[in-house]
Amino acid sequence: MQLKHFISLSFLCILTTTLFAQTPAITVSATVPEPILLWPEGAPGALGDTDEDKPAIYPFPAPKETATGAAVLICPGGGYINRAMEHEGYDFARWFNQMGITAFVLRYRVNNAEHKKYGYPHAFHDATRAMRTIRSRAKEWSIDPDKIGLMGFSAGGHLASMLGTHFDNGNSKAKNVLDKTSSRPSFLMLIYPVISFATPYTHRGSRDMQIGPDLDSTLAEYMSTENHVTSFTPPTFLMYTDDDPVLADNAVLFYMGLRKAKVPAELHIYEKGGHGYGMANGVGKAPNNPILATWTDRLKDWLKNRGVVKK
Repeated sequence: MQLKHFISLSFLCILTTTLFAQTPAITVSATVPEPILLWPEGAPGALGDTDEDKPAIYPFPAPKETATGAAVLICPGGGYINRAMEHEGYDFARWFNQMGITAFVLRYRVNNAEHKKYGYPHAFHDATRAMRTIRSRAKEWSIDPDKIGLMGFSAGGHLASMLGTHFDNGNSKAKNVLDKTSSRPSFLMLIYPVISFATPYTHRGSRDMQIGPDLDSTLAEYMSTENHVTSFTPPTFLMYTDDDPVLADNAVLFYMGLRKAKVPAELHIYEKGGHGYGMANGVGKAPNNPILATWTDRLKDWLKNRGVVKK
């Protein structure tokens, strides 16, 4: 029996009482900033010289008059095959800007015939480098280095959870400031994330793109992030729908790990909505689902409770 069937009806009822406040429309601009290469001299393990071989961040600075000092690195989803940069990246960066939060959208390396064969650990190295880059340049971007969150969707959610459980504090013996800098996110936002690589709830497509179809059980366990939550894992917001084909059990497993480690966490499971909906507000590639669209209100409330934005 799937783990999600053990979630009590009372728990789901509490969640669904939050669904009916309307989310204001998000105004989306077509402007995308110039990317900042994470390795200007060339990424380690690069297999070519195209943009897809050059991991980068797209910076969206918050307006100076409303900037809170907080920042978020966003990992769009795409099954580790591609990246949904618009409705799981740029749209959210602009949404964060409206709350005074500076945002960066990550172009990490993915794995298919067109984009080369970038399995593990390339995407993880890209996300790690991005977090170090943002924190090491925090003063330049008017960011509080202790308020840099990480958001991920679907496979990008797995990538975010990897950094949230396998971060390091930097190399104190490194010659440059960037490599000395911690890669730990200050908080996590995992939106319909892939989590487990070693249970029946695994999303096989994402796992195959990272470690191949011939299962390496040791690596699969290492990348099953529910097994690596500790008291040092950042406070986490989790969002899913019960009918998601990438099973909601993934979020429940991670949530249970957070509870066991006594890490502050919040989990929302809406009944309907499927997968890959972004804001679900009908803007751009996001489907129009007025009930599901209220999930961003829940996230904003959580950010207020965490002190990331003003109440």
